[in-house]
Amino acid sequence: MDSEETKNESEVPEPKKSSFWSETWDFIRTLVISMICVFLVAHFLVRPIRVQGNSMYPTLESESVGLANVLSVEMGDLSRFDIAIIYLPEKKEYLVKRIIGLPGETVSYTDGQLYINGEPVDEPFLNADYTSQWGDEFMSNVEPITLGEDEYYCLGDNRPNSRDSRYYGPFTNSQIIAKGALILWPFSDFGVKSW
Repeated sequence: MDSEETKNESEVPEPKKSSFWSETWDFIRTLVISMICVFLVAHFLVRPIRVQGNSMYPTLESESVGLANVLSVEMGDLSRFDIAIIYLPEKKEYLVKRIIGLPGETVSYTDGQLYINGEPVDEPFLNADYTSQWGDEFMSNVEPITLGEDEYYCLGDNRPNSRDSRYYGPFTNSQIIAKGALILWPFSDFGVKSW
């Protein structure tokens, strides 16, 4: 028996010693696969965002960091009052705003009241305490504007401090690259905002 065990033990091949080049190749392959996965997730599922400025205050604080939903936009799922991430190609700049008017609608503001197709619409996401501090200056009147079949009217929640559709005009569907926000930082604001 001992001779058989010795024979079987001697037949067991020794593990190959990995060479520098095979380890390097494994590392490069893992790195490339990881980069491809990150690219696919960042362009087709979620996109990292960082809020710069106070145009969405108090809903989103300046310097908030989170993730935005890309997939919903690709599937055409944009609704009134969604938070939208908008890309301005001419400025190479991203904006975070709220969708107010949808394609084909007529949007206007009179005495701080939103009207869609002539009907008053409440904006429940606005912080009443914050808006009352501004009084009549919170939202200026906006003459009726009828949106095209591919246009969205978007405003910041902090109306007195926001460059939005009142400044840039309506945004097209192709400019809206993501919606909603899962805020990760600061931890005090952690959570989903209009996903």
